[in-house]
Amino acid sequence: MATLVSASSSREATTAGRIFGLIAREMQRFEEEYERQARSNIQIIAHIGRYLHQTGGKRVRPALVVLAAKIFGEEIDDSVIKMATVMEFLHTATLVHDDVIDGAEMRRGRRAVSSQWNNEIAVLMGDWLYMSAFETALQQRNLALLDALTEATRKMTEGELIQLTLIGNTRITEEQHLEIVIRKTAYLFSASCRVGGILRGATPEQCRALAEYGLNLGIAFQLVDDLLDFTSNVEKLGKPVLSDLREGKVTLPLIRLLRSHPQFTPQVRAAMDEAPGETTRAREVLAILAECGELEKARDEAYAYAARAQEVLKIFPDNLYRRALTEIAQYIIERDN
Repeated sequence: MATLVSASSSREATTAGRIFGLIAREMQRFEEEYERQARSNIQIIAHIGRYLHQTGGKRVRPALVVLAAKIFGEEIDDSVIKMATVMEFLHTATLVHDDVIDGAEMRRGRRAVSSQWNNEIAVLMGDWLYMSAFETALQQRNLALLDALTEATRKMTEGELIQLTLIGNTRITEEQHLEIVIRKTAYLFSASCRVGGILRGATPEQCRALAEYGLNLGIAFQLVDDLLDFTSNVEKLGKPVLSDLREGKVTLPLIRLLRSHPQFTPQVRAAMDEAPGETTRAREVLAILAECGELEKARDEAYAYAARAQEVLKIFPDNLYRRALTEIAQYIIERDN
């Protein structure tokens, strides 16, 4: 199995800037295409489209499309950039809808669309982003691409529905949580990598490898995201910390804590019921998690999935872009926002 360096060796790890610098020209083309696709002669759509574009994000999914495509050769055509934009549109649509479902006020350090406008506008804007993404994908006249997109979109919706049925349920199992993570996050990572390969004529074996790489990477990404809700701060996250706990989302550290120490269930429930703006109970739970070592154990789990992602890439010839995909796993584990 591929070995990830520990966080103490992070100075030797490739930074996000270096990885993204490798595809800086393509990512600039992506930003221009995103801005173009977000235009509309309907004023409210154009306004929110600009707002979402300016809000930005990590752009991991479009970067995965580009890097997966460039494994097969340096030069890429406009279809790769268009599909990178499609993947970001799909991701953005899920965020807009999620903020409505969660009642979230902040996203990426700015007011959520549902908070800045209202829930009705946010739902319709999310729908517009979905349909715009599929309209662009249809122009490629490629059934394999559409299969990847429809599967990922269906799985994301299923994941959200499963999660909603388990909100506040302190008896959720690791298996149920992993199913939510795979569907809500990992399938879109997987599709992004698979799309990059499809566009370059990858073999079925190569497409499967890219899909598996993306799936494991996406799981690692979400496990770290769940951890950051406990350990980061509002300036880095762009939203309140401990928000998952207060929303009743029981993630891996809590699942394992309650399985091995069920006596802490009342404290967890009290944190979930805490009034908005209050964090006393939530921070008590955080201290318990740290004392029991559950935060570190969850990080170790994320490392394991990232290592699996790296291992899958070995079927491809060694080049700059395969190495960049390998190094993204390191960035995902060690990021602090």
